[in-house]
Amino acid sequence: QVQVMESGGGLVQAGGSLRLSCAASGVSFRSSGMGWYRQAPGKQRELVALITGGGSTNYADSVKGRFTISRDNAKKTVYLQMNSLKPEDTSVYYCRMNNGPYVHWGQGTQVTVSS
Repeated sequence: QVQVMESGGGLVQAGGSLRLSCAASGVSFRSSGMGWYRQAPGKQRELVALITGGGSTNYADSVKGRFTISRDNAKKTVYLQMNSLKPEDTSVYYCRMNNGPYVHWGQGTQVTVSS
């Protein structure tokens, strides 16, 4: 059974940092594309960052230069380092795994940035 589980969310002041983790199990992690998405109340879910199995990355314009996505294949974990956080980064952050034709989502972790 495939499981994708996020952790590391919380409350932080503007300008602060958080690191999110996403641990996967039950699937070939090394070849999977991984992504972080976020959804604020009343808004559409949006892409934050992607990382391919080969390590190529892509970021939303709103987070470029502040967020970094990385992966540790040995630990089957993907990370999202978030620096210089802004109140508008407040959202539920979701991890998504693409493995061939299959897509798996985590349950989400809340990030709240106070001004």
